[in-house]
Amino acid sequence: MPILNVQIVQGHSAQQKTALLQAATQAVCESIAAPLSSVRVVLEEVDPAHVIVAGELGKPMALVEVALIEGRTEALKEALIGALNRAVCDSIGISGADVRVVLTDVPKINMGVANGVSAKAAGR
Repeated sequence: MPILNVQIVQGHSAQQKTALLQAATQAVCESIAAPLSSVRVVLEEVDPAHVIVAGELGKPMALVEVALIEGRTEALKEALIGALNRAVCDSIGISGADVRVVLTDVPKINMGVANGVSAKAAGR
């Protein structure tokens, strides 16, 4: 059950934001073979006055935080990081150097899935 929280600087069009949501979802499904029904993506926009990147106030950037049920290989995680970086760049037109992807492995007992059951109890 990959859960993504994507933060970007305000100023992108509705079309770009929709493209980002769709591309991030597709990146997760294709890179780690996650079922579409399990993917959740939340997009947050940050006021440029509240962002500083490499000393530059308001610089376009993206931060993608991903919570994953534990157990994926390093190779799958690398594929996911690359796919998400490309999804962001292609969707909102920023440099890959300004994208950060942070993965967090969540123990199966600490991840709730459908109907309030832990991933462990659900057999994942």
